[in-house]
Amino acid sequence: MLALKLKAEDTVATVLQETKGGDRLEVVMKGSPVGELVAREDIPYGFKIAAAPMSAGADVVKYGHVIGRASRAIEAGELVHVHNIEGCRGRGDLAAKEG
Repeated sequence: MLALKLKAEDTVATVLQETKGGDRLEVVMKGSPVGELVAREDIPYGFKIAAAPMSAGADVVKYGHVIGRASRAIEAGELVHVHNIEGCRGRGDLAAKEG
């Protein structure tokens, strides 16, 4: 089973087939293996899997770009989706806190 990362800094990978909890996935980047993950739960084809643990508030990076931030701690191998990430673009509430 395979999961794809495009950039070394990606914190998520895309699963390339239907994945069940307990499945082992080889993480590949540019056609070469770069690691291994064990799925902690079922993950549908094309969805994101955490390639590394993320603390609450950490940036979620896919294809070298921040796509959101972790709304709670996420363990490596977990499904990463709307239940554990939140958008951060155009949010005035975050700009006020960060500035």
